[in-house]
Amino acid sequence: MQKILDNIAAEMARETDRGKVADYIPQLAHIDPNQFGIAVATPDGHMYAAGDASTLFSIQSISKVFTLTIGLGKLGDTLWTHVGREPSGDPFNSIVMLEHESGRPRNPFINAGAIAVVDAIMMGHKPKETLGEILQFVHLIADDESIRFDHKVAASEMAHKDRNASLAHFMKSFGRLRHDVDNVLGTYFHQCSIAMNCQQLASAGLYLVSNGVDKHSGVRVINEKRARRINSLMMMCGHYDGSGEFAYRVGLPGKSGVGGGILTIAPGKGSIAVWSPGLDHVGNSKLGLKALERFVQKTGWSVFAE
Repeated sequence: MQKILDNIAAEMARETDRGKVADYIPQLAHIDPNQFGIAVATPDGHMYAAGDASTLFSIQSISKVFTLTIGLGKLGDTLWTHVGREPSGDPFNSIVMLEHESGRPRNPFINAGAIAVVDAIMMGHKPKETLGEILQFVHLIADDESIRFDHKVAASEMAHKDRNASLAHFMKSFGRLRHDVDNVLGTYFHQCSIAMNCQQLASAGLYLVSNGVDKHSGVRVINEKRARRINSLMMMCGHYDGSGEFAYRVGLPGKSGVGGGILTIAPGKGSIAVWSPGLDHVGNSKLGLKALERFVQKTGWSVFAE
């Protein structure tokens, strides 16, 4: 495994077309695109890493996997009254489908859907209490209490919130949000600002590798059925309108973020995290996708493998 990762990192270092960083969030626009990291965590406790796997980055929309897990744990299947389970076929910040579907977002991994999930898990709590719950959950699944919010990134997103605020107010107009829009958005932006490295992120994904059980503590994070369903949603919706391409090329459940990270789950085998800040035209890490395609070719870990 280590040799595979070393070879992939060396291959990615030779790539010249690295995509474009997410400059619509100013704090992310300054990230050096000439970085690449990859890490694999396995249920038996092994960690393999190569490249810039210890460099912190903003996980952005990958955090939606964790808040979805919290939401299902707190609300159960009633969470689906707030958000759907269908691919959107639209960009992650599109408002188009909201108008057609009375303000109910298509899935929890587009921005509108994640905002709806945050509103649902707040349940009348103050934003700081919800943020504390989110961070505590990430500490648990990653087995690492050093993980923090990047407040500069959160502030940068709040200062350029217009598109997300439009989504939230539109949902609010249909009665889909119960809390103050700015409180919900502030919580959502902080959630997205969580800073992790590839090794921490791979470790955090292990509960989805192991049917909902946290392999660090042996604690069941979520029941087996819901863990499978989260993985299925990651497969169908985890990469916005690039989800079909990701399934075609990689064949694993995954969730990307505009910080350049991708968390990928190989059920029963391992959790893979890649990071490279340059994005493709739909907002997914350009080298990350290429590296994961090479990874499944070398390991046969695709869920469609014979």
